[in-house]
Amino acid sequence: MMKSTLEPECTGQFSPLFIDYIRKDEKLRPFYNQYPSLENFESIIQERKFDQVKRTVLKEALEKQYVGFELSEKVQDNIQALKGNKTFTVTTGHQLNLFTGPLYFIYKIVSTINLAEQLQQRYPEYHFVPVYWMATEDHDFEEINHFTYEGKKYSWQTDQKGAVGDFKLDAKLQALLKELNFAPDFFKRAYTEQENLAQAVRYYVNYLFGDKGLVIVDGHDVALKQLFKPVIKDDLQSNQANDLVNEQTGNLENLGYKSQIFPREINFFYLDKGLRSRIVKTKSGFEILDTGEQFQENELLELVEEHPEKFSPNVVLRPLYQEYILPNIAYLGGPAEVAYWLQLKLVFDRYQTDFPMVMPRNFAMILNANAQRRTKTLGLGHAEIFVEYADWKKQYVLEHSRTDLSLEKEKEALKALFEKMGEEAAEIDPTLKPSSEAAKTRAVKVLEHFGKKLRKAEERNLETALRQMQDLKELLFPGGTPQERKNNFLEFYLADNDFIASLYHHFDPLDFNFIILEQDGRKS
Repeated sequence: MMKSTLEPECTGQFSPLFIDYIRKDEKLRPFYNQYPSLENFESIIQERKFDQVKRTVLKEALEKQYVGFELSEKVQDNIQALKGNKTFTVTTGHQLNLFTGPLYFIYKIVSTINLAEQLQQRYPEYHFVPVYWMATEDHDFEEINHFTYEGKKYSWQTDQKGAVGDFKLDAKLQALLKELNFAPDFFKRAYTEQENLAQAVRYYVNYLFGDKGLVIVDGHDVALKQLFKPVIKDDLQSNQANDLVNEQTGNLENLGYKSQIFPREINFFYLDKGLRSRIVKTKSGFEILDTGEQFQENELLELVEEHPEKFSPNVVLRPLYQEYILPNIAYLGGPAEVAYWLQLKLVFDRYQTDFPMVMPRNFAMILNANAQRRTKTLGLGHAEIFVEYADWKKQYVLEHSRTDLSLEKEKEALKALFEKMGEEAAEIDPTLKPSSEAAKTRAVKVLEHFGKKLRKAEERNLETALRQMQDLKELLFPGGTPQERKNNFLEFYLADNDFIASLYHHFDPLDFNFIILEQDGRKS
């Protein structure tokens, strides 16, 4: 594939907060630790303190999580290396989307693996482990139960509730698999040989990225939650996370930025089989929403002590949980994730947990042979691909029209004629001046109406080009959504088994420009 890049601003895909962050705007400096650059990792590494007990618990938890899975030597070495105080992780996280969901899932992991490799080269005295954090405790199944392949949406419908990682791979999913004759065998094995969704995702992610040493972490783990008990109890009692995030959010909003996340008084869900419901305070204690179950404060704190696995952090405290149990120095995410991490630094300060380097993943658009032909035929530069169709159409018609400029000249000439006639008429009879103005307005409107007819005629003559642009837009922005947020990676992987290897080659996690990749026509 051939690579070129665009400045993110040229794509119109990113918020002002994101752009200002990657451009090192000084007013955002209080909201993060270090700006993401290779040289700044030195201070992040030196600052990062991680308890040896936590390292041991993490290593043993991962060994249990991987029981029954075939591991590459690199994965095994990385898990063992986590015991050492010179080993650090770089992490990305994502939901358990069906068949990986949209392309950017793959982009996140490739960016993370590449970052670990760059750090290993720059700081060889340390060891860096790429990590994928599985969002197994999420309960919004509608967000993850589908994927889109060649324009068709495939969905898994099930009545299961609660944390999606616990969902059984039921008969409805097996029926869906029978429709997917294009699915590679490793996906079929993941969804037929494993017990639940978390295990299935671990299987196929390990298949795709295990050779690079990617370690997959499931935070839905008793031993790991044991480490987080102090934070769970504190949030239930003090509600400080709510206040601190609101304070930081207010600071960002005062600078003109929009919030990405909104805290609650209590930022934990109650987790049980088939259930993930919010915990709310009542006059007498606590209640689990949607269940009617009530707890006195001492009862709930005792439950935390005995069963911390029943408490699931929401979006506000999940990042803290991640950093609490991993020797992590960087988190890679999308633009919304980068933005909401900037709302969290005060929370990290309260719990005396080091704030990682917050980094954007790589962003990319892939042009297959079809897309390349259309862009060449239309004479489009890469930046023009991102222009709104209505704006592009208007400009294209103006540039290729033989009538617009002459009509503008005629319109000006017509106005001048009526104004001259009006002045002459006013000298004869001043009451004729308004009639002249009205006649000028009517004449201009008639000319404009005629101009619209001419323009439509021109558009008909330009219909082929306009249709090509519409088709290109639908190809690269299906349903108005950027390709990387809609299309599944199989559209490219099945045509080219070296697709992911090409991403390793072209992605640079420390280059924040938007990537355009032109596929070899023989593999499109």
